[in-house]
Amino acid sequence: MNLFRELKRRNVFRVAIAYTVAAWLLLQIVDLVLENINSPDWVMQVFMLGLAVGLPIAMIFAWAFEVTPEGIKLEKNVDRSQSISGETGKQLNRGIIVILSVLVVFLMTDRFREDKAEQLIAPVESTGAVTDTKDKSIAVLPFVNMSSDPEQDYFADGISEEILNALAQVKDLKVAGRTSSFAFKGKNEDLLAIGKVLRVNHILEGSVRKAGNRVRITAQLIKVDDGFHMWSETYDRELDDIFAIQDEISTSILTQLKAQLLGDQQRVIVQVDTRAYDLYLLAKQRIYDRTEASLKMAVKLLEETVRIDAGYAPSYAQLGIAHLFLSEQNYGDVPHLEAGETAKGYLEKALRLAPQNAEALAGMGLYFMSSSQGHDNAISLLQQALDINPNLVNASAWLANELDNVGELQASLRLREKTFARDPLHRPTFANLQQTYVQMGHADKALEMLQGLRVYLPGDEDLSGDFGQAYLMTGRLAEAQQKLRLTYANAPNNATNRIWYGLTFYVARQYEQMADVAPDSLATLALSRLGRPEEALIRGQKAIGTGARPEWYFQALVESGRFGQLVEILESHWSNLDAFSRDWPGREGYGYSAMASIAYAYRALGDKAKFADAMLRFKASLDVQLAEGTDNWVFNFSRAQYAILANDYETAIDLMEKAFGQGLYIDTAADTAWPVLKPLNGDPRYEAAKTAMLERWNSEMKKLAEKA
Repeated sequence: MNLFRELKRRNVFRVAIAYTVAAWLLLQIVDLVLENINSPDWVMQVFMLGLAVGLPIAMIFAWAFEVTPEGIKLEKNVDRSQSISGETGKQLNRGIIVILSVLVVFLMTDRFREDKAEQLIAPVESTGAVTDTKDKSIAVLPFVNMSSDPEQDYFADGISEEILNALAQVKDLKVAGRTSSFAFKGKNEDLLAIGKVLRVNHILEGSVRKAGNRVRITAQLIKVDDGFHMWSETYDRELDDIFAIQDEISTSILTQLKAQLLGDQQRVIVQVDTRAYDLYLLAKQRIYDRTEASLKMAVKLLEETVRIDAGYAPSYAQLGIAHLFLSEQNYGDVPHLEAGETAKGYLEKALRLAPQNAEALAGMGLYFMSSSQGHDNAISLLQQALDINPNLVNASAWLANELDNVGELQASLRLREKTFARDPLHRPTFANLQQTYVQMGHADKALEMLQGLRVYLPGDEDLSGDFGQAYLMTGRLAEAQQKLRLTYANAPNNATNRIWYGLTFYVARQYEQMADVAPDSLATLALSRLGRPEEALIRGQKAIGTGARPEWYFQALVESGRFGQLVEILESHWSNLDAFSRDWPGREGYGYSAMASIAYAYRALGDKAKFADAMLRFKASLDVQLAEGTDNWVFNFSRAQYAILANDYETAIDLMEKAFGQGLYIDTAADTAWPVLKPLNGDPRYEAAKTAMLERWNSEMKKLAEKA
């Protein structure tokens, strides 16, 4: 008992506790650092051994020495009446509490990081709670290229993707999307971590060795939770049997998963020339790159493919999709209508050869979308494609866009979140989901999702652009222009990049720069503000002729007082407002500015009947979007325009105040800017709201100048 009291008096117990807690905290920090630099396991083991050896040394030191006002002395040389061991004990108590607090914060932060990783692949609150992953779920990792030629990577990737697509066509089997699965290519990640990110219970991995006309494919099916190898097999075949091999592998996997869904869902084995199939796989990988150069290379490869084997429908389907992507409104420089007609021919050929080919149906849906030739047709075709192959993530993204166009915004949101859960790293999906959240007034969700993606896409310029879009839609102009500049510099010919980057100059009233970078349809507004209406007219006519969105051009004509020309252009391209509304329903969550300009023009020309018709369509569009939950400054500004045209100025001011608060900036200096707002000038509430808006705008412009 005397020994216990002496140990307590000399603070040996406190030193042991303080040492243990501090060592634990240090190990957590060291583990995090070593994990991020991919150090070998023995480094952590050395740290643990060193800290373990240090504990008895610290206790011996506490027994033999004592802290005094004069420094550290041997305990036997300290006068008990002068000892301050009690005060030292209190300080150790406080130290232990501080270290424990730091440790709790560290553990909570670590847990928060884990939660962020889980949130990356889980739908957000609007679709309800996420259900637990079912047993029948799998990710197909890209097979490793074991050939001597690294250029054969595309072949290994293609084999993996074909197996993935075969599995995706089985009902009730959840298959992780290609983009997210392939994000782990070349990374020596723990399978348990991969399964957690992709929310699957099984992983298929393997290797491909190709030599001449022979191929060896090794595949193994692994349970994520315990690493158990459920099944593995090696296939040595002639390349002529490649489809049979893929079918054997997918069938074996389904048997192991006890899916009991083989029956009619087994793949039909298609015979195709080996060289044609090789080129087809290479072309698909080029299409995934989504650059103008890679798409042109894909077209050349696919043209060679159909010369070798004119009966292989997937080659024609991919040719059609590649040509649509090469349109000047997407990733290339081909005139939009020309690209569409070329694509249509290839897609029709694919469907004649294989009416149920999912990629051809999806491509034809994209054609109808891009040519504005019937939203219902596009939706029907894309839905058919997804019924055949639910894993066509591009088709899901395109279908969501079409649902936006017809005003089914909630259905679009649910589809985007579902697709995001399946394939969280698919860029069009998360980029569009970000916009949908902002449209619905949930910019916080958009930014939270993008922050989670940074873990997997560090330094990604396109991700910076997604942040830039969200910032622009929330009034953070300086940050928006900085982020969108990176995306534009990375792909200056991309139409979407040009629009968003151009809009930052529009908001900043930097019209010369806007005219330089923006596509013709948007540049018309810059030229109008610069007092160059003739140039605006030329570029606007060109844009309308290619099927570009008309609203910016119509607004430019209104600002230059060319009401007659606006109506003439409208009525020469569309037989009536019914036809215009079918092509441009204006229900995608950003108001209906095109119809606002049309209504304004008809009123200015004194055509009361057509003005009333336009106003009815304008209100119907706004009502649909409002009922779907739309709430952003573009939409509320559009509502304010309707209220002004309806002579309801009080409501218009309410909506302008709301829009300003959400991030709207308007040009108050240019005489021609926004003539529709002029009836509000002089109203005390409106003037106060404008003053507050200008203060925020000036602050953002100051930040822009500092960043220049």
